[in-house]
Amino acid sequence: MSIDELRALAREALEDLKAEDIVELDVQGKTSVADYIIVASGNSARHVKSIANNVVMEAKHAGNQPLGVEGENDGEWVLVDLGDVVVHIMQAPTREFYNLEGLWKVTIEDKQAMEAAE
Repeated sequence: MSIDELRALAREALEDLKAEDIVELDVQGKTSVADYIIVASGNSARHVKSIANNVVMEAKHAGNQPLGVEGENDGEWVLVDLGDVVVHIMQAPTREFYNLEGLWKVTIEDKQAMEAAE
């Protein structure tokens, strides 16, 4: 399955269960962990768990076994590792507190500029 197909599968699985504020972050060249990070919100622990479960089930159905799932017991923040795409589903207060979108805003050019200045 291509990265674009994997991104589309994850987005569709999120949208199917009404995940909110879905944001895709292209982190290629910024980390070796994944090429894309998708962040979405759920409105309760139960909703976050259900959304994450749907992402896992759809990935399995498409023949792409997730590499791991973390946080599903608590339901405040669940991470689904699909390999090249990592999906974070969070309750809104948790998402606001950790601000993953802001964390990944540093561009490759910014990183190179910082390294050159050292």
